[in-house]
Amino acid sequence: MRKSRGTREIAVVGLALVALAACSPAQSSTATSPTSGMDMPSSSQSTPDKPVATNTVSIKNFVFDPASITVKVGTTVTWTNADQDPHTVTSDGKSGPLNSKPLNQGDTYRYTFTQAGTFSYLCTIHPFMTATVTVTP
Repeated sequence: MRKSRGTREIAVVGLALVALAACSPAQSSTATSPTSGMDMPSSSQSTPDKPVATNTVSIKNFVFDPASITVKVGTTVTWTNADQDPHTVTSDGKSGPLNSKPLNQGDTYRYTFTQAGTFSYLCTIHPFMTATVTVTP
């Protein structure tokens, strides 16, 4: 008995669909995360609501890490650029104590806070990069 061309094409398409279904991640017992292999900010990064007690800030992956710190008056804070792109540490607004030159990879900027207050800052090259230093007595 001879099959028509249409029947053969349907059979081939059916077999292809079965093969694809067998390879589907939904059928796999070890599904991978859609973000696996991608560099995403870690969930351990601090948020502006929860200041971290530290005097060092890393600039990496286009964020200040931690984004919010708390220090005592007289503390020197050090920012270090770990990115390949240059960044600045500049007070938000028209005035403020923070005003670094552009920091290249590996460069540091230090500032000693002499009065209590909350100091918001940003990178003037990448203004979406913002953070805060809270200085307590």
